[in-house]
Amino acid sequence: MTWWGWLIIAAVILLLIIWGISVQRKLVGLEELCGNAMSQIGVQQNTRWDALNTLADLTKQYDEHEYKTLMDVLAQRRPITADSTAEEAQEQENMITDALQRFIAVGEAYPDLKASQMYQKSMEGVRQYEENVRLARMTYNDTVTKFNRTIRMFPDSLIASMLHFTTRTYLETAEDVKTMPSMRRS
Repeated sequence: MTWWGWLIIAAVILLLIIWGISVQRKLVGLEELCGNAMSQIGVQQNTRWDALNTLADLTKQYDEHEYKTLMDVLAQRRPITADSTAEEAQEQENMITDALQRFIAVGEAYPDLKASQMYQKSMEGVRQYEENVRLARMTYNDTVTKFNRTIRMFPDSLIASMLHFTTRTYLETAEDVKTMPSMRRS
């Protein structure tokens, strides 16, 4: 074989190596974005847990038993990090929803509590945090879509499978959250 033949073979191999490295870098970047998006969900959930703690403290003045029950629920809080799965985030979301429904029920049972300015401000904060979590969840799902599409599409899928990149799970809205009672003041 002539030196031109070897040069062409070397050039093709070099191009394949450069392509493989660029795909690997793109996959790592997308995977990091997925982790960051999950981490943002965790940050937003933490602010909601804090707001629910404030509501629990307000509840204590009205119903000690309900306060203890709510604190038991709040004690089950687990941090959501970049390494958390969609299932773990959803589990925490379900716990927050359950706790929030309890707070709404307590507010309905105690009109003085519901009328208190602190309760109303805390519920307004929870509403804002709900919106922040919704946006963080949308960002996560969009990022997962880009990541999953990249690792499934040829030819990037070749490098993704060799490097053991796997698809990520989307966050879904639970049926009971879709029908959650309104938190708006009556």
